[in-house]
Amino acid sequence: MTNDTSSIRPFRIEVTDQDLDDLHERITLARWPRDLDGTGWDRGIPVSYLRPLAEYWRDSFDWRAQETRLNELPQFVTEVDGQQIHFVHVHSAVPGARPLLLLHGWPSSFVEFLDVIGPLTDPLAHGGREEDAVHVVIPSLPGYGFSTLADAGWGDLFRIAGAMAEVMTRLGYDRFLAQGTDVGSGIVGMLPMAAPGRVIATHVNGPSPFPLGPALPVDALPEGERERVVRFNRFREDGAGYLHIQATRPQTISYGLTDSPIAQLAWIVEKFQEWTDPSAALPGDAVDIDRLLTTVSIFWFTQSGWSSAHALHEGMQVYRAFAAAAAGGAAGDGAEEHAGDGAWGEESGGSGGWQAPPMPPAAASIFAADLSVRSAVDPASAFDSWTEHDAGGHFPAMEVPELLVADLRRFFDGCR
Repeated sequence: MTNDTSSIRPFRIEVTDQDLDDLHERITLARWPRDLDGTGWDRGIPVSYLRPLAEYWRDSFDWRAQETRLNELPQFVTEVDGQQIHFVHVHSAVPGARPLLLLHGWPSSFVEFLDVIGPLTDPLAHGGREEDAVHVVIPSLPGYGFSTLADAGWGDLFRIAGAMAEVMTRLGYDRFLAQGTDVGSGIVGMLPMAAPGRVIATHVNGPSPFPLGPALPVDALPEGERERVVRFNRFREDGAGYLHIQATRPQTISYGLTDSPIAQLAWIVEKFQEWTDPSAALPGDAVDIDRLLTTVSIFWFTQSGWSSAHALHEGMQVYRAFAAAAAGGAAGDGAEEHAGDGAWGEESGGSGGWQAPPMPPAAASIFAADLSVRSAVDPASAFDSWTEHDAGGHFPAMEVPELLVADLRRFFDGCR
């Protein structure tokens, strides 16, 4: 495929001094609630934890140092269907390296993958083999970071998948590998439909049952899965509040996330407490706290709190439509137009269900904090590889990059 680089422009992160000063002043002027006696993380992030972290963010965290490091990466932007797509593109020096698309989720950014870039592009320097080398492309999803949301409709996961395929086309990559987490895993799952025949293999981490769906019956599932089922059902009841409000009223939560850095900090850091390795007592025990604050800062400076909330809202609408179609029910808004090369009606047994085009090899990695119940998310054993780890959580590229890299090398090596 011929490179179409004319529409790709180099990009540098340049936060103004005014915006940085504004952040610091807002933290200083914040109005704080108080912790009620006898309460803790079960009611949300405590003031006793958040306030010192906010003060560290203001007084000690060095945004300029992080900005300089990020700008050492080759970053670019391109416009697809009116939407700016920001991405990092690190080309391996190894001849014959294959391209790998890495897609983050919520609440995250391209920063999540910093620690895997070196091992993936230069495996010989990181305990791997030359044939493990890949070129990496790490976009910011629409509505996240420097992929500033253009308009409504860009939370549609299938539309995003098409845009990601177009980015790979413009980079000259006819066929490519793909890996995703959280929202990124949903996009990766749709890439073979958005770009039939182009995806060599896919890898996701932490696939889970639909969190806004019914509880899973504990006794009806294999004994080895029951502990995860109990955790998933508990999450549905007590941990999915963030998803309910963003899936239904994203604009309402947007005011606080746009106006208050304390609200944005709490909104993200709480998830790093709940979703990272269970053995980590606090977020800073699971991930580097400056790396976490870099992502929070990117959300703040780009106002991604509100735009990612709208993106999640729209993504959930499409997810529901696909789930209904897969169950053979009504397609719901938007599902039929996203059928790609699949078929409706008689060709899928006359049930009105949807038939997907041929799928490439697929793998999943499950980490300790994940809510992945295989009998629920993969009843037909569609995953060619399913690897479970007793460490890590929702952000493995930040928490246990060596485990994620090893899984990617092992699986993709067999997909040539």
